[in-house]
Amino acid sequence: MPAMPPHARDASVVDGFARFVATAFFAGHSPVAPGTAGSLVGLLLFWPLQGLSLSGMAASLVFLFVLGWWSAGRLARRLGDHDPGMVVIDEVLGVFVALIGLPFTPWVVVFGFLLFRLFDVVKPYPAGALEHLPGGLGIMADDVAAGLYANLVMRVAFLVWPAA
Repeated sequence: MPAMPPHARDASVVDGFARFVATAFFAGHSPVAPGTAGSLVGLLLFWPLQGLSLSGMAASLVFLFVLGWWSAGRLARRLGDHDPGMVVIDEVLGVFVALIGLPFTPWVVVFGFLLFRLFDVVKPYPAGALEHLPGGLGIMADDVAAGLYANLVMRVAFLVWPAA
């Protein structure tokens, strides 16, 4: 077997890293509900970060968005699929957006998680349209919208039921 050229070896390492990130540590390979598995990874990652300042959390969101845009787009191109089911870094980001700035209590986490999953599946306008943006941007953008919807619904719930 001929030796792999150095640039091909480098590309395979970068592709492997992109897959690792895009699948949220391979949670996207779950045989059952990979999007939910990715969302659970999002909860686990959000937990230690939820104590950050708002600017620290915003920086985390931007970093995760850019990393997800790159890795999801790279893996999607490599697989020849606009939005592969194994790509779940968008769900990780969506959970972050759904919970940012809210109290990190069990009820908020559960309802935020469930609302995010609902909006991610239903994709109310403009989330469904955002999904059609090119490459990794479209993969990430619809989940940001779903997370925003969930976050806003939770905030309205707090206005209606302040003790919630």
